[in-house]
Amino acid sequence: MKEQRFQKAEYAAWVGIIGNLLLSLVKGVAGMIANSKALIADAAHSASDVAGSIAVLIGLRAAQLPPDKDHPYGHGKAENIAAIIVSVILFFVGVEVAYSSIRGLFQQHIEAPGMLAIYATILSIIVKESMFQYKYRVGKKINSPAVIANAWEHRSDVYSSIGALIGIGGAVFGGKYQIHWLLYLDPLAGAVVAIIILKMAYDLGRETIHNTLDRVLQEDETKEYVAAVEKVFGVMHVDELFAREHGHYVIVDLKIAVDPKITVEQGHQIGKEVKKTLLLQFHNVKDVFVHINPYQTTYYQKQSDEPFLIQ
Repeated sequence: MKEQRFQKAEYAAWVGIIGNLLLSLVKGVAGMIANSKALIADAAHSASDVAGSIAVLIGLRAAQLPPDKDHPYGHGKAENIAAIIVSVILFFVGVEVAYSSIRGLFQQHIEAPGMLAIYATILSIIVKESMFQYKYRVGKKINSPAVIANAWEHRSDVYSSIGALIGIGGAVFGGKYQIHWLLYLDPLAGAVVAIIILKMAYDLGRETIHNTLDRVLQEDETKEYVAAVEKVFGVMHVDELFAREHGHYVIVDLKIAVDPKITVEQGHQIGKEVKKTLLLQFHNVKDVFVHINPYQTTYYQKQSDEPFLIQ
């Protein structure tokens, strides 16, 4: 199961690397031949996606490493780190595209781009949207934050290409009919693309950092875990249950109450059954730590009107 998950993620990363290399080359050459700043900026964006896909590939391989003395919970957060790297790359590309486009707006003489730029941009939109749909579905299916982040990187390229297409089309029209101000649509489109890229970098970075800092699942996300534990023979009450994300998997810490008259060995067996149940029923659960409490009748009667703590 784990090996199959990695193979799907690795294949998706290689699709991104090869696809973006070809696209950045096509758009870069077409942008220089057609004299389009918007298309050249779009080519730079695609080139950054190559670095992003490589970061994802490295993160996926690191996440596959088994637990060791320094990382007893495994290396799952390597995928989150890869996703953060992708967002940082996006940010710097956005800054560079913004600088280049704004500088182009202040040029006194602007030449109209050629039709080749339009054809290359349309090709980019089709290819990048296809890559987004493929990677997003794979990322959701295997629960990989790195692959999902990389998919959104492709979607940002779609938006940037659409912006570039509008700007290039306007500039081509302006050049054909001698409407000078329309020529500025090309660098203006590049500036709009930069804003879209920066916004996406911010959203990706914020979400991934939030998840990296041991985000605890909320009550509605852990109801199934609690229900499964309550069905285990010998469990009289679930006192606490904390489930925290660790990359693409979840680690569960919980306290259960058992009959105080049973032996330590019997309590231990109940705890083992709880762990076994969670690991078997939920594929995203990587490890479970169970603490055994004695069931106290007076305490639970007092707490009966209050819901037990689930986070």
